[in-house]
Amino acid sequence: MFDVLIIGCGVVGAAAAYELSKYQIRGKALSVAVLDKENDVSQGTSKANSAIIHAGYDPPHGSLMAALNVEGSRLVRELCVKLDIPHRQCGSLVLAFSSGPRETCLSEEQHLRKLFERGERNGVPDMEILSRDAALALEPNLSGDVRAALLAPTAMIISPWEFTLALMETALRNGAELFLNREVISLKRLQGKAGDAETFWRVTTDKDSFDARYVINAAGVYSGKIHNMVSPQSFEIYPYRGEYYLLDKSEGKLVNHIIFQCPTPAGKGVLVAPTVHGNLIAGPNSGSCDDEDDTAVTAAGMEEVAGKAKKSVPSINFRANIRNFAGLRAAADRDDFIIAGAEGAPGFFDAAGIKSPGLSAAPAIAKRLLELLTAGGLALEPKEHPVDTRRRVRFADLSPGDRIKLVQKNPAYGRVLCRCETVTESEILDSLAAPIPPRTLDGVKRRCNPGMGRCQGGFCGPRILELLADRYNLEPEEILQDRSGSYILTAEGTSIGT
Repeated sequence: MFDVLIIGCGVVGAAAAYELSKYQIRGKALSVAVLDKENDVSQGTSKANSAIIHAGYDPPHGSLMAALNVEGSRLVRELCVKLDIPHRQCGSLVLAFSSGPRETCLSEEQHLRKLFERGERNGVPDMEILSRDAALALEPNLSGDVRAALLAPTAMIISPWEFTLALMETALRNGAELFLNREVISLKRLQGKAGDAETFWRVTTDKDSFDARYVINAAGVYSGKIHNMVSPQSFEIYPYRGEYYLLDKSEGKLVNHIIFQCPTPAGKGVLVAPTVHGNLIAGPNSGSCDDEDDTAVTAAGMEEVAGKAKKSVPSINFRANIRNFAGLRAAADRDDFIIAGAEGAPGFFDAAGIKSPGLSAAPAIAKRLLELLTAGGLALEPKEHPVDTRRRVRFADLSPGDRIKLVQKNPAYGRVLCRCETVTESEILDSLAAPIPPRTLDGVKRRCNPGMGRCQGGFCGPRILELLADRYNLEPEEILQDRSGSYILTAEGTSIGT
């Protein structure tokens, strides 16, 4: 019997596990389990997004989004330092343009003022509305049609999958448990043994069952379906797909801030931003889809993203593209996050409709869930010395002297497998010995970057495949690129999937 079971190991589920793992009950560690239907953490929205920690001027004042965005961005900054997560506080600019009808230009400037006033009410510090000249002085490659810009210095860029991984790894070090490849198919509220007044939840997956006193639904685009297993439908989740360009590092210094256009009812629009790995990202567009797993990239979508991105930064060279990808957002039929107990389901709590700024708000969402659990009867006591730090070696970031010392200590650090990102064999082996070891090529990529560069794994991929096969005593054709079924090799005379 677990005290708390979390469904979904995206950033919200991992943040909840991290926060809960720092507590105990009556002197004993709180028992926490996390289930995910995929073969790795951070396989949904938390993997494929803009990698932005928003300042907090977008959400309406008084909403959960507003409160949790501003508080969450502060907590993210602290966690990035504690857990050694790549990040950079580069700030953001929202642009108003002078081209187009005069009423449109005035409307965009007025919208900047509204965002500024909303941000002040939400508690966003140090914002400033810049003139055209001041904006171009900060970012010379912006369009000459820029009329004004809202500067929010607290906005950040981050590695979202490593953020999720670091939170969950730390939770495991504090005693939590993770169960991957578990798709939840039913939840039932059951009575305890004879004489035991306490009820509990039985969570049945496609492989096994788990019992828990409390359940948190952090299932992303599937959160509506999970909710409906235990309670009458009270909200609906609509997956929205956004497509992106990831450009080579040759474009990585084209802008130094996160560049937004004035938002519309469809979302924050197409952004242009540096990444923590030195690339440039452009996207997303926004389109509804019927399939919670539809992450297809389309030619029309790429054309739309490129056209809109060039409105902000006309000199982007999209021929430097090294990767296209798409992510899904869990938009709800409500205008706010859904963080509450479910009707008629005591001990069951939803964290649903967590679209942008969900990544920014995740640590604050976790704290809000703790408040709900406490109000629901979970008597939490802080542990005296929980694990709340994490470090890993990034060979590419070390000084020449530190590299020499490391290679002398461990020669595997001297064997560079990924030339694009300068990732060594030992870093890959370290990831395979971590609390949540990768079992796929993309799993290794998310942990230590091989395959993230210009050749996208063309050079290092075969060697990493060999390391995975050796580590797990598998045949090379059994190794996956990423999700279930994504085979790379097939034996002679066989078909994919056999």
